[in-house]
Amino acid sequence: MNNPRILVAGIGNIFLGDDAFGIEVVKRLGAKRLPPGVDVVDFGIRGLDLAYTLLDGYAAVILVDAMSRGQAPGTLYVVEPEAEAAAADETVDFMIETHRLDPAKVLRLVRRMGGRIDRLLLVGCEPLPLDADAMCHGLSLVVAAAVDEAVRMVEELIERIYAEHCVTR
Repeated sequence: MNNPRILVAGIGNIFLGDDAFGIEVVKRLGAKRLPPGVDVVDFGIRGLDLAYTLLDGYAAVILVDAMSRGQAPGTLYVVEPEAEAAAADETVDFMIETHRLDPAKVLRLVRRMGGRIDRLLLVGCEPLPLDADAMCHGLSLVVAAAVDEAVRMVEELIERIYAEHCVTR
């Protein structure tokens, strides 16, 4: 039986406080024993690296990032957008910026390069608002307290993807 290939991608900027949430989660996941076929990578702000990696044919991609949705800082989310819909707006500029990673632009670029993502999941954490001009190294206490639960959430998603893969085979 073939195991599904799963990419867990940490996204964020370590110099922007809670924006480094995804990086901290994948750092902790990288220290764990995960099933075969699961790649855990800290992409930081390297959008082109993420785009080229997404072309490698993963059964599922889990992006981990800070995500503002208007809830209390430290609130965790699991969102499963349609991968095609997330990459669908072709009218928007898809060029990758070198100083920040915009997942929607990366998905559009992957689609333009002929790639496809069968299943996309986002694990996000509501960040503490940061002054737009401030640089801050390290997570706020409330977001740091959510990292272990986010790690458990990602592990559960991996287990669910494995279970679903076994049922469909």
